[in-house]
Amino acid sequence: MFASKPRDTEHGNHYETRTLWFPWQQQHHDPVGGRAATNSKRRCRNRQVIAWTIYITFAGAILLLFLPREFSRWIALLTTTATFAISLATLFSHDLDLTHFTTIVRVPWVPALGMNYHLAVDGISLTLVLVTSITAVSSVLFSWDVDERQNEFFFWLLLVVGGSFGVFLSADLFLLFVFYELVIVPKYFLIAIWGSTNKEYGAMKLTLYSFFGGALVFIGIIAAYVSAGSLDLNELARFQFTPQLQSWTFPVLFLGFAVLAGIWPLHTWAPTGHVAAPTAGSMLLAGIVMKLGAYGGLRVAMNLFPQGFQMWSDWIAILAVIGIVYAAVVALRQRDLKFVIGYSSVSHMGFVLLGLATANVLGVSGAVLQMFSHGVIGALLFAVAGRMIYRRTHTRDLNELSLMDLNRALPFAAFVFVIASAASMGIPGFSGFAAEITILIGVWKTFPIAVWITGAGMVLVAAFTLRALKKSFFEGGPAAPSGDVKEFAALPPLMTSPAERPIHLEPVTIPEKLGAGLLMFTTLAIGIYPKFLLDRIQPAVEAMRFLAR
Repeated sequence: MFASKPRDTEHGNHYETRTLWFPWQQQHHDPVGGRAATNSKRRCRNRQVIAWTIYITFAGAILLLFLPREFSRWIALLTTTATFAISLATLFSHDLDLTHFTTIVRVPWVPALGMNYHLAVDGISLTLVLVTSITAVSSVLFSWDVDERQNEFFFWLLLVVGGSFGVFLSADLFLLFVFYELVIVPKYFLIAIWGSTNKEYGAMKLTLYSFFGGALVFIGIIAAYVSAGSLDLNELARFQFTPQLQSWTFPVLFLGFAVLAGIWPLHTWAPTGHVAAPTAGSMLLAGIVMKLGAYGGLRVAMNLFPQGFQMWSDWIAILAVIGIVYAAVVALRQRDLKFVIGYSSVSHMGFVLLGLATANVLGVSGAVLQMFSHGVIGALLFAVAGRMIYRRTHTRDLNELSLMDLNRALPFAAFVFVIASAASMGIPGFSGFAAEITILIGVWKTFPIAVWITGAGMVLVAAFTLRALKKSFFEGGPAAPSGDVKEFAALPPLMTSPAERPIHLEPVTIPEKLGAGLLMFTTLAIGIYPKFLLDRIQPAVEAMRFLAR
């Protein structure tokens, strides 16, 4: 009940014995210790807040199953906005150690097998949580007028987002795998139900490729668990696996993850899936899902098996360069606008894989920054192609779009597509330039020849992007009259092409403008000041085992 201060005779200090009646009286005798305890609790709370991105997203998804459809889009918007606010606040917090993969939650899950509900965060994972939340908010805004089965649509959308948050924050290898596989099922339903061109084929192809990659990942996880006896990523990162085990486990794990990152030649699911998916589905695929594969290759395969990575890094670089050039060449020959952007995504993800292959701080940091950048830019490109153009013109054929003079019919869409194209081509001032120049500097240190070949790929990227931009908006044709609803003048009945029929072009809606504005602001902000993210990414990269030192 009572407490007394001790008498310190060793140092000649004498304290009177005092009775402490109230708890706060103790604080006056140890002000430093009290402040330290308070700061420690605050840091712990700040670390745990980021875990609520997972809980809020899944809670929102469950809520959608019980409330009327009139509330569905608002619930989805509030849910994703809350996760965006949390991730942004955490990024600005100074109480977090973003250098190391710091535990935020750890609860026993299956103790007999050493499985834990274990979440952790560092600068890499937090950056990808942020781009996930940004893409999620914008995808909801671009799906604002979805009419068919609204509750189900936003339910599956939030499951993809929540599963992605789980992957980026998981510090238990099996938990990461559970979240990784959880993303596959919602992707299938989003495409198969709400998709367009060959949607059943696109959904099934994407799912089969994903399960194939997941099977390889599962084999690698079993090998790591049997050898180390642990599923904790931090413990596994310190474990010394034998070179023989690393020589085959690394390529199995990395290839399994890289399937979802669109590595050549296992990339063909990506353009098909992008084209078949609804607009929000394409935005999630480009902005989030493809990053899951690259993140898994970095966090798990490369960091756990550094010697295996050194054995196979040259092959990763070769496949990455082939993917950059090949996808750019194929994109240059496409007539479907979404196919152009789909192959563009494969080409840009090639830069991510090339940056990872360098095994130096600049290259890998640039790869993470490219994951963020392409997530934003890819989502913006698909938003314009799928929602602003296809929803109004009912065609994505570049030759037909070239007859519509859309720059006057949809001036805001033209403006957004110009910004997105400039960012995609790596024009200075946009995030694409900051990411790619960082990668290329890192590549020059490790694979100087690859820089020259990649340079040719960048020229091709500019070529197919400018071609798509010109044909979509600036090639001329009959101008649409001004007004709230724009309609092309009726042409002779013998002209039966969809581009030559009367087309009603509704003005771009406020939700679409808000979604586009968020994405444009993000790519510009990071392009002008990339240090904001690199200061958080580089220390986390430097703490990894696989770097060439």
